Amino acid sequence: MTLLWPWLVIAALGAFHGMNPAMGWLFAVALGLHRRSRRAVLLAIVPIGIGHALAIAFAVGLFLAAGSLLDQAALRWGGAALLAGWALYHLVLGHRRRVRFGMQVGMFGLFLWSFLMATAHGAGLMLLPALLPLCLAASPAAELTASGSLGVALAAVALHTVAMLAVTTAAAFAVYEWVGLAVLRRGWVNLDLVWSVALFAAALLLVML
Repeated sequence: MTLLWPWLVIAALGAFHGMNPAMGWLFAVALGLHRRSRRAVLLAIVPIGIGHALAIAFAVGLFLAAGSLLDQAALRWGGAALLAGWALYHLVLGHRRRVRFGMQVGMFGLFLWSFLMATAHGAGLMLLPALLPLCLAASPAAELTASGSLGVALAAVALHTVAMLAVTTAAAFAVYEWVGLAVLRRGWVNLDLVWSVALFAAALLLVML
């Protein structure tokens, strides 16, 4: 059970990211409606998933590189400070710094949007509290090294991406087939606030490890 909760958190974060329209499913629906094609919705999921996975992998790679230079305490507190600062920025200024893309972008545009949005939202940083104990457990000396943690990190990115893609696909097809885009006006919640709270929660969890 000690090593199970980080994997569950990583999968849950993937599902959470997949529910966010800004992570890509809204664009998949818009592309499908524009082309009047279910196939377009499905094809759009591919570049969205690749972009998100690369953004997560980039953040995880920086985390592993920092772990090889810093001790565990400095890494935890530095990561927590970064998460909290990112949460505060996203809460106060994030809605004013949107990356502007048209709703009928092509496949490369979807890939670029997904990568930029996941990076700008700090999606990869959210994985750090779950990734740290997994990487430490994978090392015989209980130390964070890039080489010793690479396999665990790749597995974490893969699990997160699969969960994200599953929810993104389900949300895109549910909205395209049955719900319709009007749901964004009728049942909209403040996702900026929810996302900022999630970043703050990740910062708190990281210092409590």
